Formats: sequence, C-alpha cells, structure tokens
Amino acid sequence: MEPHLVPVILKALTYDEKRGSCSVGSNVRDAACYVCWAFARAYDPSELIPFINQISSALVIAAVFDRDVNCRRAASVSYRILGTFPHGIDILTAADYFAVGNRVNCYLTISVYIAGFPEYTQPMIDHLVNMKINHWDSVIRELSTKALHNLTPRAPEYMANVVLPRLLPLSVGTDLHTRHGAILACAEITHALCKLAEENNRSVTYYFNEKSLEGLKQIHQEVLAAICLFFFLYLSVCQFFFLTVCTLIEKLSLSKMPFRGDPIIGGWQWLINDSLRSLPLVSSTARQHIKESAVSALAALCNEYYINEKGEADPALQDELVTRYISGLQNTEEMIRCGFSLALGALPRFLLKGRLQQVLEGLKKATIISPEDVSFAQARRDALIAIAKVCQTVGVKGEGSQEEYVCKDNVTQIYATLLNGVTDYTTDSRGDVGGWVRKAAMTSLMEVTLLLVQNETELINANICKQIMCWLAQQAAEKIDKFRAHAGSVFLTLLHFDRPPVPHIPHREELERIFPRSETETLNWNASSEAFPRITQLLGLPTYQYYVLLGLSVSVGGLTETTVRKYSAQSLFEYMKKIQNDSSEMESFCETLLKVFEDNLRNDRVSVPLLTMLDQMLANGCFDIFTMQGNHPFPVKLFNLCKEEIKRSKDVRKLRSSIGVFCGLIQFEGDMREKVLFQLFLLLCHPFPVIRKTTASQVYEMLITYSDVVDPAIMDEVMTILSDTNWEAELTVVREKRNHLCDLMKVPKPQLVSKVKYGNVLLSFFLCNDQLFY
Repeated sequence: MEPHLVPVILKALTYDEKRGSCSVGSNVRDAACYVCWAFARAYDPSELIPFINQISSALVIAAVFDRDVNCRRAASVSYRILGTFPHGIDILTAADYFAVGNRVNCYLTISVYIAGFPEYTQPMIDHLVNMKINHWDSVIRELSTKALHNLTPRAPEYMANVVLPRLLPLSVGTDLHTRHGAILACAEITHALCKLAEENNRSVTYYFNEKSLEGLKQIHQEVLAAICLFFFLYLSVCQFFFLTVCTLIEKLSLSKMPFRGDPIIGGWQWLINDSLRSLPLVSSTARQHIKESAVSALAALCNEYYINEKGEADPALQDELVTRYISGLQNTEEMIRCGFSLALGALPRFLLKGRLQQVLEGLKKATIISPEDVSFAQARRDALIAIAKVCQTVGVKGEGSQEEYVCKDNVTQIYATLLNGVTDYTTDSRGDVGGWVRKAAMTSLMEVTLLLVQNETELINANICKQIMCWLAQQAAEKIDKFRAHAGSVFLTLLHFDRPPVPHIPHREELERIFPRSETETLNWNASSEAFPRITQLLGLPTYQYYVLLGLSVSVGGLTETTVRKYSAQSLFEYMKKIQNDSSEMESFCETLLKVFEDNLRNDRVSVPLLTMLDQMLANGCFDIFTMQGNHPFPVKLFNLCKEEIKRSKDVRKLRSSIGVFCGLIQFEGDMREKVLFQLFLLLCHPFPVIRKTTASQVYEMLITYSDVVDPAIMDEVMTILSDTNWEAELTVVREKRNHLCDLMKVPKPQLVSKVKYGNVLLSFFLCNDQLFY
C-alpha cells in the first residue's frame, strides 16, 4: 500500500466547503469512506497495520461527528469492514449503522462512550476544536460545544491546560462563526470542569490559572464593544452575541466562578437587560432563543452573585431589578413585555421576598386586554407563565404574608387572573392568537393548583375548582385540535392526580367512569373521533353542561366541513337521541341551550356557529318531543333570540344561518308558524340579493318537507312563485311577488312606514313586529 495515500484519505474524510447556503463536501467524505472500505478488500491486513490507528480514529470521528447521516453510516460500515483496530467490537456495537442515524445521539451519547477508550479521546476533542466549533452550520457548532462539555470528564487536564487556552483567543477573534463556537465551548468546558472539581471536593478554580480566569472575563468586554459598534449596522451579528454571551453568563454563574463583587457582574446584568430590551429589533426566528437564554442567564446570575451570607438580597439591588422589570411590563413594545415578564418569573425567592404583591399586580396588569394592546397576545401569554413560575418560587403558606408567600390573602387574586386568561379569544391577521394565552393559562392553572394541593389543600375552595374544571371542559370541546388536546391533558391530570387528590372536583365519580385512569395515556385528544364521543358525555352532568355546550357550539357550527365538525355533530346528535324520551333532561338541555344563546347574543364568535348548530339540530329532529305541544316556550324563546341576533345585521353568514333556523322552527305548531312565515317573508325583501335568493330557496325546501304548512289548493302557485321569481331583481319587483305570497298564505304584509333619502340612495323602512327593517 502506498503510504502517501493515507494523508489524502484522512483529509478527504473531514473535507467540508461551504458554497452559498449549502456545503459541497458530503460527496467527497462519502467517497473517502468508500475508499477505506476498498482498502480492506484490496490489501492484506498486515499492510494496513502501520496506518490502522490513523484510519480507525478518522472513521470513528466521521461516524460520530459528520453532519450528514449518509456519511456517518458510510463511515460506520467502513469501520466494520476494516477488521483489526483498537476496541473494534465495543465501538461497532455502540456506533452501528442504525445508532449513528440520530445526530444528537451521536454527539452527546455515543461520543462519550467511545472517548472512554484512550486511543480516541484526544483525536475526538481535537477534531471538535479544529473542525466543528467553527463550522458554517450553527446547529453543528452548538452540538459540538455540548459534546465538549460531555467529553471534559474524560480528559480534564487536557481540556484545562491545552484546549481552553486555545479557545480563549478564538473567542475574541474576528471570524463570527469561530467566535460563536469558541465562546460557547469556553462556557461549556468551564462548567464541566467546575462540576468535576466540586464532585471531587476541590475548589472550583482548581483547573484554572489566573490567565484563564482573566480570559473568561475578557470575553464579555470584547463582546460588549462589538455590540456597541455593530448594533445598528449588523443586527444579525448582534443576535449571535446576545445569544452566545447570555449562555456564557449562565454557565459561568452555574460554575460559581469567584467573581462576587467584581464590576463584571454589573456588566453581565446590563447585557442581560439589553438583550431583553433589544428583542423587538432582532429577527422573529431569534427572539425566542434570545429570550430564553437571557432569562436562564438572569436566574443563574441572581442565584450565585446577588445573595449574601444571610440568604437575603441587597435592598437597593432588589428595588432596582424589580422596579425596572415591572415598569417594562407596560412598555409599548410587545417583545419587551414578554422578556420582562419572564425575567420576573425567573427571579429567585430572596429577590421576590417583600415584593410579591407588587410583582403579581404588575403581571396581572400585563394580562389585561386594552384597546391599545389588544394584539399583544404573546405578552399576555408570558405574563401568565410568569405568574405560575413566581408562585412556584415563593411557595405556599396559608397564614403567611401576601408579600412573601402564596396565601389565603392573594390566592383568589391569582386564580382570578389565570381564569381570565382562559377567556382570551383575540384574533388578528395571524389567526386565533388568543389560543396562546388560553394554553398558557391552562398550564399555569394546573401548576398552581398542584402546588396548592401538595402544600395547603384548604386554599382551594369548591368554587375555584368548579371554575377550573368547567373552563377546561369547554376548551376540551372546542374545534382547534392542539388547544383541545392541551385542555384534555390538563383536565385528566387534575382529575387523576392522587398525591393527594385535587379536592372539590364536581361529579368526580362520573368523570372517572367516563375517563378511566387506565386510558389517560392512550386517549388521543387530537383525534376528533376519540375526543368528542367522550366530552359530549359531560352534557349529562349539570355542572359541566353549559360549558361543554358552549364549546360544542363552536365545533359543530364550524365554518368548514371538517372532521371536527363531523364527529362533534355526530356525538351531539347521539346524546340527543339518548335523552329524547326523558322530558326533564330535554327541558334542562334546552334551558341551557337558550342560556348559552342569550349570554352570547351578538358575540359573533359563538352566535354565528350556534345558529348553524341549531339549524342542524332542528333538521335532525333533536326537538321532536316539543313539536306536538302547542306554543311550547322553547321555540318561542329561540325565535325571539334569533330575531334579536340578526336585528340590523349585515353579516351574510349570520343571516343565512338564521334562515335555516327559522325554516326549522316551522315544525312547531301553534302561533309559531305565523311568526316564522312573517319573518321569512320579511327576509324575502332583504336589501342583500343573496339573502333574498337563499330565503326563497330554503322556504321552497321547507314547504316540500312540511307540506301541511300550506293549503294544498294554493301549493302549486306558491311553489311556482318561489322557484320562478328572480329574487335578485329590483326590490320593487320582488316586493310585489312577496306581497302576493303573503296574500296567498294569509300572512300579514310588512308595512312601509317611511322613506329617507341618504345621498343618492333611497332607503325604505318597514315596521315588522316592532322591528325596523330597510
């Protein structure tokens, strides 16, 4: 075998060159793996012995650290074919063809196992430092630094004396990718070394000399200068710096580096605050990462450097931090509110002591919807998340001070804020953004409730528990899969929690029968076919009936024909069939249905789909038990509510849905029929041609279905007028036909009461049962 080939092959195994937004090196690396495989076939094993260590190390590194799965698998197969190499069987077992398919597993788990063999430890570390922390792909850079953290216990002296001194100059260099990777690597290695020193009962600075400590402090100064220099010119560069240095601050704080009292702590705090203030200026993809990184850094910094020997905070520092973050909750920028909300949620207990009520009041204000910030759904979401975090941090003490604990004096206020979040149905150009708030509110309700249950159960009263479970039941009956699934999961978690059980859950026994503990994990709330047959059973429980029906109204009467609408309607109709012969159950259900309608009158989010649902229920005979009872109060009240809902409405969808309800109400005998016909004939002369046409079409179908409504002698003439008239013609023509129908069917004609000229338009007003219609 020619010795000069080996260096070429080794170089090819790590070849990577970026061109544009992608790399062209993967084909070369894959071919190099094939060449190594061919060596084993072409040469006698004795000829490969001088090169086996070099080739095996290179193939192991490629199998574990290559960016592309095909190259990792090719290296793993080639490694197997080579045959004789150090610890081959053990390595092949850990890094086989399938194991190397998961990149994260390769970097963080398999690499640690293989690095346990001394022959591979240093080559793997060197490869990460030389080739991966400066990689063009940021994901690879971040994985590489985490891998260095995990590999540090395998060679702590080498990391401290060789690797860290090499990384410190790179962390203040000019190349952005190298700088990013080097700072993260310094942070991870430092944290790993300090953990190792602590485990061995050594000083945290055991592995660091003075030069290394100064180098770590210098990183912050250089980054701060770069942010000031490039902030407005190269904002994308500053995003890297914010994210990277916040991670550095977090890791150095967790490492308990001896910087207490050092001016650098103030610089770190300024940088964290500046990261949160700059969130509106960075790209939307980077915001969440920077926000999370800054909040984690703040928590670590406070826990390590802001607490004194007595376990207390400096009053001046506490006042400055808390006041700054609470004032930021009313900022005009949504992202700043988000950052400062989560910052308050991350503060440790000693900084919240004596200021708890002030913090909770500030977060409560951030959850209130006002005309100026109605679209700030993300800010309200993060404020609700922060409230739960604060409660978990300060703990529970029933008779304690409301400035220090969750107690009897503030628990009602906390629950009121969280329950208010469940009612957020804000929509904008992004869709149902209120769903983010509702989801956060449900999670926070669960966390606070379980916290109270495990510490002071008596703080949860029956009314609060009833509200929580009812609101969750409503959310579990609504149409958006991910929010329904989350609500269902929280509902079952509270129902089946037993350490100790959540008190005062209404109808606990019935709920446990509907949702057995054994099916908690298997019930798929995302699947409409599984969720709705279960949740509709709650209609039979008086406490939940109103809320489940409210949720079902939105699902059954949805805008489009989806699986949600299909299965929710099926489940509702099946429930109605079960109670058809039980007059008391039907009376209770109809009373609740009318209550839902009345409470949501002119609330288009509920009333429009509710009209569609009522149309379907009337068409499916859900109220047949009342059709033979003359002038039953249910259809009368329903008619009046529908009439009130469409009064002066210009919403075409609402008007069309109401037509279906009016046509369905014709099946009820008594005075109802004349009222319904009068209302339908009124709609036959509606200003909107599409409404006139829809009304005529549905009245035609109604008369075919309920033929007893019209005298057979005039049926043909009525049907001819309905079908042959051009209902999209001028109102004067249409009104004549409509009035002829009124005469034929002996229905009072609407009376014209006045005409008003508005600009160039002549408006005609009619008086129809005390309702003005034009």
